[in-house]
Amino acid sequence: GAMGTLTYDTRVTTSIDDRILAHLQAVIWAKLRRGESFPFTWSDPTRAGLGRTSVWLSPNVSLAFEYFGGRQPRLNPAWVEALTKAANSPAGLTIVPEPDEPTPTR
Repeated sequence: GAMGTLTYDTRVTTSIDDRILAHLQAVIWAKLRRGESFPFTWSDPTRAGLGRTSVWLSPNVSLAFEYFGGRQPRLNPAWVEALTKAANSPAGLTIVPEPDEPTPTR
């Protein structure tokens, strides 16, 4: 997919797929809006020599989400929930694999 960019505190920048980025943004903003701080750890395979990066997300650190595509990707509520659960855990937010979309009940 199209690669967007997440920039933390103007210094740490990583390329993340637009669709993943949209889900991360939903989760991160919800927590920051409530004034919560939490760690976020990710792997950046696109940058040689860098395995994992961890940052401490808090309401007073600047965070920019830049999307490659002009359209907002559709959110999978099950994925937002799984990412939120990770963000609320002691280990903090990591990019968990996308679960299947919940089947709409009629």
